[in-house]
Amino acid sequence: MSATDPTAKLAHMAGHIAEFFKSYPEDQAVAAIADHINQFWSWRMREDFVTAFRPDDPALAPLVAKALAGIKGKRPTSSVLAR
Repeated sequence: MSATDPTAKLAHMAGHIAEFFKSYPEDQAVAAIADHINQFWSWRMREDFVTAFRPDDPALAPLVAKALAGIKGKRPTSSVLAR
């Protein structure tokens, strides 16, 4: 991936988040990374991210790779939006 590739930018951004949380105990850091991405990234960014990467991808920071399973990529359904 090149530096201008949007998925590379997402991996880079996620790496910055992981860098912030790396001083936390690992289980808390993994949960906090997924929570941060779920709260502050758009559903489209999350969908692109979870579609582009797998936990064994060397482009991901180790904590991000572990947090990947907790990242919600799908667009919210209308029933969720109606609440």
